[in-house]
Amino acid sequence: TDAQIDEAWNSLLIGTHQQNHNLLLAVKEKYRTFLLSNNNEIHYDWIINYLKTTFELNNYDDYFEKAYFSQHMKLRKPNTNIFEQVLKDNNLNPAETLFIDDSPQHIEGAKKVGLKTLLMTEKPAQLESFLKANNII
Repeated sequence: TDAQIDEAWNSLLIGTHQQNHNLLLAVKEKYRTFLLSNNNEIHYDWIINYLKTTFELNNYDDYFEKAYFSQHMKLRKPNTNIFEQVLKDNNLNPAETLFIDDSPQHIEGAKKVGLKTLLMTEKPAQLESFLKANNII
């Protein structure tokens, strides 16, 4: 059935860490924050439901100035056009913009447009250490 296919497809997703939510709030106090996600409608619906039921969140507005989803942009990371569009829409200087992702391919795409990058390999401790070491939080 469609529901079974959706369930199998969504089983690929992983949750988020509350610690990262707190870090995002701290970063947003000093910096502009954006979400850029390769997504689709099935995953998007699951994620929104997960955020509501697990963290009592209705959307991403508390954490990000704007959220960008690949299914709406008709582009996917690591295509450089998706990074360039976010930079242009928000008048961001790539040399002053940090892109964080857990995919080496996405990091490479971001580097091609001049973004500073952080490849997440150990979550969430690595993110907190990086942010503190660079005086971001």
